[in-house]
Amino acid sequence: TQGAGAMESAPKGGYVLANLAEVVERVLGFLPTKALLRAACVCRLWRECARRTLRTRQRIAWVSALEPGPAENHALVRALARELEKVHVLPQTVLYIADAETFSGHEECHEQKKARKRNSKETALALEKLLPKRCQVLGLVTPGIVVTPMGSSSNQPQEIEEGEAGFALLFPKIDGVKIHTFHFSKDVKSRVFDESKFAEAGLKNNPDLRVVLLFGYNSWKSGATRFLHQIVNPLNEKSIILAGGQVESFTSLTSENNHAQPGDACGVVGLAFSGPQIQSATVLLDQDVADERTAEAAMQRLKAANIPEHNTIGFMFACVGRGYRHYKTKRNMEADAFRKFFPNVPLFGFFGHGEIGCDRIVTGNFVLRECNDIKDDLLHGYTTVMTLIHLGPTK
Repeated sequence: TQGAGAMESAPKGGYVLANLAEVVERVLGFLPTKALLRAACVCRLWRECARRTLRTRQRIAWVSALEPGPAENHALVRALARELEKVHVLPQTVLYIADAETFSGHEECHEQKKARKRNSKETALALEKLLPKRCQVLGLVTPGIVVTPMGSSSNQPQEIEEGEAGFALLFPKIDGVKIHTFHFSKDVKSRVFDESKFAEAGLKNNPDLRVVLLFGYNSWKSGATRFLHQIVNPLNEKSIILAGGQVESFTSLTSENNHAQPGDACGVVGLAFSGPQIQSATVLLDQDVADERTAEAAMQRLKAANIPEHNTIGFMFACVGRGYRHYKTKRNMEADAFRKFFPNVPLFGFFGHGEIGCDRIVTGNFVLRECNDIKDDLLHGYTTVMTLIHLGPTK
């Protein structure tokens, strides 16, 4: 009779999983995204349930790489290959940042007792191949990395000024939020930037534009600073938060309609965040901020913006001249100060060759301190820009 009971229950289980959407959806809800997409191939009901499940997954995920490994691959490639099997979001936009030295530098391979030079293009392609085909990807390499280890938003963010490190921020499709990449390259023949390109990139005539993260590359080239001013100045509006810095180079820029590759010119790449539910705030830590007390005072100003911590990410764009050298050999000072005031906000960013930003808070029409129209107001050296982006309430 026991055998007969087991035979009876099997068809019942099969019937439930083939017909009852509520049960199927509950079961599929436990699966990471890659497994969920495989389950969606079983039948029409499972496909519809998988789609509904994916639509509810609107929390940002991230992959951190903090441990150097064998020379063939950068730590971020290995971490992404491993962790993408476990994530519960379908990435629509990815921002990855890795350290310039080991992303495309010399690494010693112990088996062969010789140095193998990593090719940055190969590493970038390896990362892009791991991500969904229709995903837009922006990849940067910088002298140093600021990263929150995986597992929890409250993990202690790390300032990694030397050594192999990186992270990939995975943004799913979020209701009421549009994120897109853009790229402006300096035209060698023309000294004047064609501002109609701003509208094409969704940076003009867009009332929902809230935050623009800008990254200049090849900043050492002749005319690079002037070109950056031509990009930054027209975007210097009260309703928009601008933040970012000068990076070593950009290695990936892909989207459905944008397959531009880095060239020898200088230029600007970035991410634009649009949506009425987005709230953002940014503060500038200038050269005078050189101890724990003044660093914490800057974080207190950022805290005064009252940005909700839930579904918020923090960005830190610091000068290579800051970090532990600036704070008299005390490491992780600014990341520690951030964590003290924002215990549940993950922090990401880099050490670069110049910073873009100012003190500004945009929640509706409230502005903490307006940037003046002085050209140099947004471009800095030996500073740190701290920015919060709140992407609205999650389901």
